[in-house]
Amino acid sequence: MPAVGAEAGSGGAVVLGTSGVTAADVVAVARGGVRVELAGEAVEALAAARRIVDALAAGPEPVYGVSTGFGALATRHIGHGLRAQLQRNIVRSHAAGMGPRVEREVVRALMFLRLRTVCSGHTGVRPEVARSMADLLNAGISPVVPEYGSLGCSGDLAPLAHCALALIGEGEAEGPDGTVRPAAELLAEHGIAPVELHEKEGLALLNGTDGMLGMLLLALADLELLYRGADVTAALSLEALLGTDKVLAPELHAIRPHPGQAAAAANMRKVLAGSGLTGHHQDDSPRVQDAYSVRCAPQVAGAGRDTIAYARTVAERELAAAIDNPVVLRDGGGRVESNGNFHGAPVAYVLDFLAVAAADLGSIAERRTDRLLDKNRSHGLPPFLADDPGVDSGLMIAQYTQAALVGEMKRLAVPASADSIPSSAMQEDHVSMGWSAARKLRTAVGSLTRIVAVELYAATRAIELREGLEPAPASRAVIAAARAAGIQGPGPDRHLSPDLARAEEFVRSGALVAAAESVTGPLA
Repeated sequence: MPAVGAEAGSGGAVVLGTSGVTAADVVAVARGGVRVELAGEAVEALAAARRIVDALAAGPEPVYGVSTGFGALATRHIGHGLRAQLQRNIVRSHAAGMGPRVEREVVRALMFLRLRTVCSGHTGVRPEVARSMADLLNAGISPVVPEYGSLGCSGDLAPLAHCALALIGEGEAEGPDGTVRPAAELLAEHGIAPVELHEKEGLALLNGTDGMLGMLLLALADLELLYRGADVTAALSLEALLGTDKVLAPELHAIRPHPGQAAAAANMRKVLAGSGLTGHHQDDSPRVQDAYSVRCAPQVAGAGRDTIAYARTVAERELAAAIDNPVVLRDGGGRVESNGNFHGAPVAYVLDFLAVAAADLGSIAERRTDRLLDKNRSHGLPPFLADDPGVDSGLMIAQYTQAALVGEMKRLAVPASADSIPSSAMQEDHVSMGWSAARKLRTAVGSLTRIVAVELYAATRAIELREGLEPAPASRAVIAAARAAGIQGPGPDRHLSPDLARAEEFVRSGALVAAAESVTGPLA
């Protein structure tokens, strides 16, 4: 039977087969609350793998994860009478996280991705367990998962254990109304029976890179939008600084053939098309070339784009993987084998790489903002874009905020994956720290959104202060949309924080890109 993968089901649901899940599926379930259904193919694969596990469980030979302890305790053979307790105990003992709750969308991504691996037919989990996992997602029940506890090897053990804890009717979970309550109450309200775990099932629910992969996929969705938005704000800043768009010529970027660079330059050209400000008004302060933060905007944003493309490739490979330990192989008579596929290194590296790229994009955006506010470098703009400099401070402290965010992003760019702390009595003596890399990238994405928002706020004000000069049609569309969203333009000092919050939402929601694209057409 051919793999149906994850495809549209009844009512727009994602249907899980043995393969074929896409990044869009993950985002749809995590953020959009889309229903999950199991394909017949997945149920058949689950049942087939379970038969292999049951046969091994009935045999006399100890099999890791089926009839032994775990980690450094794997040398003990566990008799039949204690195996249900063994599986229940691993969930309870591994649900040892601490700290604040991680976000609902992260928990849903984590749960969905674990279910995806279960449906691959390589874990030995019974079909009824997979159905209960889908029921939990569809009921909008999100287990409480604390932030700290995962070393990213054997996957995201503690976060996944907290999810499995809710599945067996223990611990706490957030209901569809956002209220945190005992998981047992929420399961009962939605007619979901707590799962009684059989051999291998507790372990199979814990061994995966699902948390770090889920956060990678969510970050990629955010960054792809943010990079387009950053091209728009870079173009607005170039325009506000009376810069030249000649450096964006396609023939210049063709001789250094990085695809991301060419895409960023093309986006900026589209935004600046028809501008009356670019490169024609330097009589008062002539300059041969613009500063690096303006002139090299496509090179920096383009390098980040290429990093995103590589990270997307890694994420797609991980989405095609079936990660568990031990894993069920259905070749020949079927066997259960230990492996090291749960190690998070491939995902951890790109999570760290993205944090580096995001920090650099934030850094160059802040430099352009600072240039807009400095009367000695802004080519005729008032100090700090103030209405009455001296009486008014203008955007002076908005740049302070932006600089503080850049400083934090630089600290977050220090790689987590370069660290390793041995655990489990030296059995797990090298770990990936992929979960930590994902958590700091998530923070970095939020900071980058705010940095781009401050540049937007400054650049739109600066363009409006260039009286008598006509900005590009796309720039006018962005300014009009920003003002319609309540983001105020030039004028006397006012409480800036609410304005900056509106600018942040304008960037995060995609309204910035949509406004530009209403003139330019799709940006790359």
